[in-house]
Amino acid sequence: MEKPTVAVIGAGQLARMMQSAAIELGVKLRVLANDFNDPAAQVVRDTVIGQASDPEKISMLAEGASVVTYEHELIGRDILDHLAPVVRLAPTPQAFLYAQDKIAMRKRLSDANIPCPAWVQVRDVADVEAFGRDAGWPLVAKSSTGGYDGRGILVAHDLEEYLQWAEEISSEILIEERVPFSRELAIMAARNPSGEFRAWPVVQSVQLDGQCSEVIAPAPDLDEALEKMATTLAYDIGTSLDIVGVYAVELFEVRATHDRPAGLLVNELAMRPHNSGHWSIDGAVTSQFEQHLRAVLDYPLGETSARAPWSVMVNVLGSQLEDPTEGLPEALQRFPRAKIHLYGKANRPNRKLGHVTVSGPDLDICLAQAHGAADILMGVS
Repeated sequence: MEKPTVAVIGAGQLARMMQSAAIELGVKLRVLANDFNDPAAQVVRDTVIGQASDPEKISMLAEGASVVTYEHELIGRDILDHLAPVVRLAPTPQAFLYAQDKIAMRKRLSDANIPCPAWVQVRDVADVEAFGRDAGWPLVAKSSTGGYDGRGILVAHDLEEYLQWAEEISSEILIEERVPFSRELAIMAARNPSGEFRAWPVVQSVQLDGQCSEVIAPAPDLDEALEKMATTLAYDIGTSLDIVGVYAVELFEVRATHDRPAGLLVNELAMRPHNSGHWSIDGAVTSQFEQHLRAVLDYPLGETSARAPWSVMVNVLGSQLEDPTEGLPEALQRFPRAKIHLYGKANRPNRKLGHVTVSGPDLDICLAQAHGAADILMGVS
C-alpha cells in the first residue's frame, strides 16, 4: 500500500512543523514554496517551487496527493476552484471562505447566533459615521481579506484616522466595536470528514503589536462555564461550517455590563494549525500538527489533554543577534526544560523566528523560564 501524500499550499513554519508529525506517522508531505529558503522547503524533500497563484504549479503540487490542505489563507478562490474537481481539499473551499473573508465569516456566524462583536460592512462613509455614533469611538477597522498578524487592522479613534487608513485598503472593509474585553482566549479544535471532534484546553493569549507573543495553557482562572462555552462554540462552528482539519477560534472574554452579560465573543477564525496551538507540540498528548494530518486524512483523532499542569509558549519575535541560533548554547544551558523551536527564517525586526515552550507544575516558573530562553534567543537578555 502506497503511503498517503498530504500536499500543503505554503511552506512557512506551520508546514515545517507539520513535517515532524508526518515523519512520525509515516505520511509523505509535499509543499508549495516560493523558493528553497522557505522554512518547510529546507526540511521537506518533495517541494514544488512556485506561486500559489500559478495553476500549473498548483496542479504539480496536487498530482497524486491524497488531500490538499493549506498553511495560510492567501489563496485565490480561482485556484481552489481549479483544484476542487481533481483532488480532495481539506477544509473545502466552501468552509475555507470563512477563514479568508472576515465579512463572510461575520455574516455566517451572526446568522448562526454565534456571539460576535457588533459589526457592519462598510459601503460608504455614512456607514462608518452611523456605526461610530451607535457603538462609540474608537472602532476597529479590518480589511476583509488579506490581513494577518496585525496587518490590515486599525483601531480608529476618529473618522479622519479611519479615512486615511481606508485609502490604502483595496478589499472591502469591516468595522467592529472595540470590545472592552478582560483578556484574549483561544480554543484549538479538530474535525475529520467522519465528523469526529476533539478540542484542546482553552488558552490565554497575549498580543504585542498585533502579533501573538505569549500563550498560557490552560487559561488561568477560567470559569468552568466559560470553558464549556468555548468548547461548545468550537463544536458548533466546526459542525455548522463543516470544517475538516485543525482550526482556531480566537475569543474575547468580556465582563458583564449593563447591556451585555459576561461571556465570550468570537474574534477570528483560522482553519489550519495556529500560533495559539504551538504549545501542544510539547504540552499535549497529541500536537496540533499531528492532529491536522490525522483529520485531513480521516484518521481517528488523537487525545488532546495536557501532559502537564501548565505550558507556556513564548514567541521569538525578531532578534538583536545576527541569527537566533547564536543564543542556543546559553538558552539551553540556563533553561534545560525549555523546548526550543526555530523556523529557519531570515532575521528581521518583529518576525516570528521561533518559539519556546516550558511545561511544568508551577506557572510562574514556566513563565519565567520560557521568557528567559526567548529573551536570550532575541538577544535582549
